[in-house]
Amino acid sequence: MKNNRSPYRFDILKNMQFNQEDIIMLEQIKGLSEFRHLYESGMKEICTKLSILDQEFNVKYDHNPIHHVESRFKDPQSIVNKLNRRGLEVSTQSAMDNLTDIAGVRVICNYLSDIYLVERVLLQQDDIKLVKKMDYIQRPKPNGYRCLHLVVTVPVYLSERKIDVMVEIQIRTIAMDFWASLEHELKYKNNVDDFHLDLQRRLKNVSEKINALDQEMLEIYEDMKTLNGNNEKM
Repeated sequence: MKNNRSPYRFDILKNMQFNQEDIIMLEQIKGLSEFRHLYESGMKEICTKLSILDQEFNVKYDHNPIHHVESRFKDPQSIVNKLNRRGLEVSTQSAMDNLTDIAGVRVICNYLSDIYLVERVLLQQDDIKLVKKMDYIQRPKPNGYRCLHLVVTVPVYLSERKIDVMVEIQIRTIAMDFWASLEHELKYKNNVDDFHLDLQRRLKNVSEKINALDQEMLEIYEDMKTLNGNNEKM
């Protein structure tokens, strides 16, 4: 039997009378939905490119440089708070013009060398434009934070136009991600703006140990590749 019921009663909505506040609210909801769709599309474009590159390296070199990829759209309240802190107009256009971290992609790599490999092959693509680079691996933050940050634009093709969407890409090793995730949880879950000096020292010391482990794991990986190469020649 045919079901004529619709979950969306457009016939009712069409005949409803909206006051000015209702209209403004509906326009804001529609605008935010389009805004979110745009940035989520940008993240999908970057994630797809990364997945294709990782699969290619697995096929050609039997090596996956990427352990996994995460993405996130910045919480709307965080966007508003950031615009307010900077004394900027609170609107989707203002956010697009002034914020670089609305869309975020985090790439977790197996080895230190993989970080710069992913950076190189991704930026070689002619539709990816580098806006800003911050290398916190070569120059760690004072608290010990290590990561490679890239702000890029990627084209998103909509039904009527193309828009270059800004995406922040963070590339780090598994060990760096472990440190950054726990440091963030310790700081923000305990609702503190800053750590006691002794805790800062200990966290930075852990970061340096993790960096040494990353270096050692890379050396072991490269030594194993050399041994495998020698065995194949025998």
